[in-house]
Parts: sequence; structure tokens; C-alpha cells
Amino acid sequence: MGVGYLIGGASGAMIAFLIAAAMNLYSYWNSDRLVLSMHDAQEVDARTAPDLYQIVASLAQNAGLPMPRVYLMDNPQPNAFATGRDPQHAAVAVTTGLLQVLNRDEVAGVVAHELAHIRNRDTLIMTITATIAGAISMLGQFGMFFGGGHRDNNGGGMGIVGTIAMVLLAPIAAMLVQMAISRTREYAADRMGAQISGKPTALATALAKISDMAHHVENPSAEHAPATAHLFIINPLSGHRMDNLFATHPATENRIAALQELARHIGEVGGYHQPNRSYTPRTPAGGPWGSSGQGRRSGPWG
Repeated sequence: MGVGYLIGGASGAMIAFLIAAAMNLYSYWNSDRLVLSMHDAQEVDARTAPDLYQIVASLAQNAGLPMPRVYLMDNPQPNAFATGRDPQHAAVAVTTGLLQVLNRDEVAGVVAHELAHIRNRDTLIMTITATIAGAISMLGQFGMFFGGGHRDNNGGGMGIVGTIAMVLLAPIAAMLVQMAISRTREYAADRMGAQISGKPTALATALAKISDMAHHVENPSAEHAPATAHLFIINPLSGHRMDNLFATHPATENRIAALQELARHIGEVGGYHQPNRSYTPRTPAGGPWGSSGQGRRSGPWG
């Protein structure tokens, strides 16, 4: 509303309020559908993607979470994200590139990281953050249509210089909001995800592979919706144009170092290590992977 007032006075503030209220209500109830549609994610099940579905189901049970919906994005860049307003309305989406590049343990580490976001209810916070970022950027663009800014009762105005400043500063403000929320939560999700899968080293190697390929393989849907970049496990943006303003993730090397330190403390036992006493995790028969074994499978992911 403050941004709207600077751009359009009282009427601008009212327009900003209506936009903010509508977008936040819509994003709360439809955040998963909104984000998934932006990235053209298609829902899969045990028949269409049996291996991926089994991984998600096993880890969700292991972490004491309801089974989330599973989505696949036809995208060559290895990456993944989770969305949804709560664990009962959550979804995990991975790219086809992720399944092609990573082995089974690494895919499991990535999925466990996303399940950690769901359990911590980060998905709601991060989706609302994306909505706020989009709203601020939209208001900045509206400044172009207000011309010389608003005219108050005293006849003053912000002027064209102020309007241009708002157009430039609004995306930066959006970026700062994303950074403030996203970075610490990535460390927390890495730690809990490693505990859920029981394989911190596998998650560390997955992060290294994803980070390396993200610099060489473009993610078209993320490039068109950069305000959703912080949802992904690794920043999906190539850094072209203004993309570097949306670098919301901690340095991958620091995340890997933290996981390696965690591995030294808990070991690689292939099971869940309870991070707190708020719930009791369940381990499926035959270990966290059931009877499927470990390592990359020779068959297709589906």
C-alpha cells in the first residue's frame, strides 16, 4: 500500500490494497496450482512414474507426512521444488533432467529436502513471498502508466524521476524479501532432508551436480517467472539479464560443507534420524527404500 501511495496517492494505495488482498487470498488457496502451472508440471502416479512415486511415498512415510502429489516437469535442467499451503495440500515436482542426471540415492536426497520444506511449512511462506515479490514488481510497472506520479491535495507530485525510481527499486525490494526468507530455510531443509533420507553425502553430491548443470542448462519456465526461483532446491536462473537479482540461495559450497559435517556426526545408515521430539517417524519394511535396494536402477524412471 505504501508503494501504491507513492505511485498514485490515495487511489494508488487503495488499488494496491485490493491487489494485495486478492493475490494473497488467491495464492493461499491456489498456490500449488499457480506455481505448478507456471512450470507446466504434469501430475504422475504409481503407474506413470513408478520409481519416482515410490521414492516420494517411502520418504513421506519415513518422515511422518501425508503422501504429497507428485509432478514431473519436462525440463532438461535438473531441479525440483515443493509447493502447497500445508502438508495435506502439498506437491513435489521434479524435472526430467533431475531423473536423468542423478542416481537413486541422490534423487531421494533431493525429494527428502523438498519434504522437509513441506514439514516445516516453508512452502506456504515461500509461495506468499513469491506473490509479494510479484505484486511489488507489478506496482513498479504500474508507475509507468501514472506518468509523472500522483497529485495530492496540495498540488505536489512525485514526478517522473520518482516514478522511474519506483520502477527500478520495486524489483530490488522483491528480491530482498525473497533473500531474507529463503536462505536460512535452505540450510534447515538440507539438514532435515539429510536426516529423513539418512544420506547427507548423497544430498551433497546431488547439490553439486544440480548447481553445475544449472549454469549450463537453461530452465525456460523459471526464466519466464523469476519470482519463483527461490522455490527450487538450486537457483534455476542462468544469470542472464537481471536474473542475478534473484539469486536467493546460499552458496552451494557452504551447503555441501554443512552436509558433509552432518554426515560425520550421524553417519550414512540409510534411515531417519529424528531431529526433534515433535513426532515419531515410521520406517517402511526393508529400510527407507522398502525392498528395492539402493543405487541407480537399470530400468527407466517412468
